[in-house]
Amino acid sequence: MTPTSSAPGLPLAGHLSVTERVFAGPASRRLWKTVEASLAQVEAQLATEIAFTDRLADVTSRYLYQAGGKRVRPMLTLLTAQLGDGATQPVIEGAAALELTHLGSLYHDDVMDGADVRRGVPAAHAVWGNSIAILTGDLLFSRASQIMARHGDAAIQLQADTFERLVLGQLHETVGASDDDDPVEFYLQVLADKTGSLIAASAKAGITFGNGPEEYAEPLQVFGDKAGVAFQLLDDVIDLSADADETGKVPGTDLRAGVPTMPYLLLGADTDAASVDLRARIDEGVARIADGADPAILDEPLTRLREHPATRRTLELARQWASDAVAALAPLPAGPVREGLTRFADAVVDRSS
Repeated sequence: MTPTSSAPGLPLAGHLSVTERVFAGPASRRLWKTVEASLAQVEAQLATEIAFTDRLADVTSRYLYQAGGKRVRPMLTLLTAQLGDGATQPVIEGAAALELTHLGSLYHDDVMDGADVRRGVPAAHAVWGNSIAILTGDLLFSRASQIMARHGDAAIQLQADTFERLVLGQLHETVGASDDDDPVEFYLQVLADKTGSLIAASAKAGITFGNGPEEYAEPLQVFGDKAGVAFQLLDDVIDLSADADETGKVPGTDLRAGVPTMPYLLLGADTDAASVDLRARIDEGVARIADGADPAILDEPLTRLREHPATRRTLELARQWASDAVAALAPLPAGPVREGLTRFADAVVDRSS
């Protein structure tokens, strides 16, 4: 199923593999036609909202937007809006605001993680420097808040709560777990805040902006948190074996930058000699890279980690979180929306790895 329409700024085709999975089946394909048209409206809204009169801000803000993106978050908002009034203009604007929030977070994340590539192009900080990249992210957050302010207190609260969780997730990832923290549980909370919060907000936004039944808001919040964690856990697996041309990221980007991932954390719980040795080699490589060594020194240890049972256990954990996300949907009525959300949770842990 290939989208046939696009809006100014970015073609939709080729970026919706997860979305195609969500709208499988005859009834869901009929719903897809509605969502597809609404996605084109969101794209047009994004193209309008991301424009700045300041010349530099306009260029830097459009940079990652024009590099692509799957628009998963707007799709979720448009899907859950079908539980209420459908894809009204407030829903379109709410979906655009949350996508701008996501986009702004990418500028910041790449600075924090020292990532070289994003969406197949050099990271913004590699082009303009850290300060410009950070300020561009701030501008996008501001623009998202301006959109939310058009729609009253509930929208403002949704944005504020989501932004707070995003920042707390990044803060905790930066500081790291304390001696009193369980490293795995700590990391799962970081994922819930950094990734789950926006997925949850996007699912919930269809109710907030689409006048859906309020009793569905909390189940969708829980669904989004858990699906977001599952999404990121699977990303941790993909990161070890990713084709940079396909994902837009260098394999092992996070670990090379000293950012722990779930396979690394689960490796640390193993006490056999081979696992202890592998963990030590990764730690040594990260330290040497921080001192200026070629990041390629971790190529072989990361290949070993990819083949280690810790990575397989990460995949199993991702599937469990996806299953828990589906269970949270029990209060929703049976039908194409619930079916689509279920397929979404399944799809995020069944991507190529």
